[in-house]
Amino acid sequence: MSGNIVILVTIGLYLIFMVVIGVLCSRKNEDVGDFYLGGRKLGPLVTAMSAEASDMSSWLLMGLPGVAYLTGGAEAGWTAIGLAVGTYLNWLIVAKRLRVYSQKVGAITIPDFFSARYRDKNKVLMGVAAVIILVFFVPYTASGFSACGKLFSSLFGWDYHIAMIVSAIVIILYTCTGGFLAASTTDLVQSIVMTVALISIVIFGVNSAGGFDNVIDNAKSIPGYFDLMNIHNVETGGSDSYSPLTIASLLAWGLGYFGMPHVLLRFMAIEDKEKIKTSRRIASVWVVISMAVAIFIGFIGNMLSGNGTVDKLDGNNSETIIIKIAQYMSSEHFMLAVIAGLVFAGILACTMSTADSQLLAASSAMSENLLKGVFGIKLSDKQAMLVARGVLMVIAVLGVILAWDQDSSVFRVVSFAWAGFGATFGPVMLAALFWKRSNKYGAIAGMVAGGVMVFVWKFKIAPMGGVLAIYELLPAFVVASVCIVVVSLLTSKPGQEVIDEYDSVGHELHG
Repeated sequence: MSGNIVILVTIGLYLIFMVVIGVLCSRKNEDVGDFYLGGRKLGPLVTAMSAEASDMSSWLLMGLPGVAYLTGGAEAGWTAIGLAVGTYLNWLIVAKRLRVYSQKVGAITIPDFFSARYRDKNKVLMGVAAVIILVFFVPYTASGFSACGKLFSSLFGWDYHIAMIVSAIVIILYTCTGGFLAASTTDLVQSIVMTVALISIVIFGVNSAGGFDNVIDNAKSIPGYFDLMNIHNVETGGSDSYSPLTIASLLAWGLGYFGMPHVLLRFMAIEDKEKIKTSRRIASVWVVISMAVAIFIGFIGNMLSGNGTVDKLDGNNSETIIIKIAQYMSSEHFMLAVIAGLVFAGILACTMSTADSQLLAASSAMSENLLKGVFGIKLSDKQAMLVARGVLMVIAVLGVILAWDQDSSVFRVVSFAWAGFGATFGPVMLAALFWKRSNKYGAIAGMVAGGVMVFVWKFKIAPMGGVLAIYELLPAFVVASVCIVVVSLLTSKPGQEVIDEYDSVGHELHG
């Protein structure tokens, strides 16, 4: 049996398994609360790995190694450090408080929580939050579909568009049937597959490169490559220094965690707030190790392409380096072909674990928050479930349309969507949880200002270059935070009912 057939069979079995999980989980969905939040029944292991698997996406196995492959450890390294710190702080300060607060106000989505927290009777805050989710999640989901298309196109020579559509259909099938519980359960399985993929590539790659020392020596021989304070310049072959502002800009990736709906929903869904500490430890360790290994895979790929083992890659094609290594692996031995199949399944796992969560969050924003919440459309539980699944499919179709351009960069699309959520929801979430004086006017102002600034900085200010060419999340997060504080202080204080509820959450957490 040829290597490609073995790989295809392995991937096929994996995809079938994901759909089966969706069907089994569908039997536990009794209402939309179960469909979107799993009835708040997630255990600590599933919560931890589901949050991180849905967070990492194809960025972990394609985007991050691709950046490290081209330019070395600086951009990839500082980004990873920022994400590792952000992961830990999000679990440490946000998770438990959000779990308690969201249950107290009866919220099953992030827009629900904001609206209930600030007693927004006109649903303006809910509507703004729901629109933001749709604006940034559709392209985020599209980047996942694009990664699937690139995988099968590079691996089997299939048409990119057909491969992308087939992958999207599988994701839609198990997400539509099983909802949040299916997404979270498959995320646990997918995180395991992702881990196997990372370990397998490193072991095989190091062996093919002639040892760990050879990989490191090669990295050190390239100007600015094995360095956190300099970056390798692909065009000149030399190195460029990293300024403190650039480093701060990359570390700002960590700020995004405070506003990621698909991660925050996991905090809301854990069965017992006292088990969050266990989840935090599992999640933090896995994130640090997986990102370090992903960056090292980029180093391995650079070594292997340098000695002719795999083809040299440039531009956005560098994001397929892990695919090239796995293809070489599959040609060596039958068992290695099986392992290569798991690697490719791991790439799919990265993509699927994020896309399913994004589809659910976007679907809930439309059906629960806009249709029912803002427009007041009355739906029975059965009708709400049908609408939820219908909206989910429409959003998936939009994602496929946006992913039609196969030359788009997974890393760049994800970074923009990450900035969008981090700047719009992050400051508002922190204010809602930790500042009693914040009000709905400040929250609305912060969301709008953060979202607008992401677009303005990305497309108008950053292109000017120099000190302005920083990651848009950092200035947008600062602007949003300032707007929340200023507008809240200039407008009326929250009502006594809101203040009492805020205090009661604090008493429950410390009592």
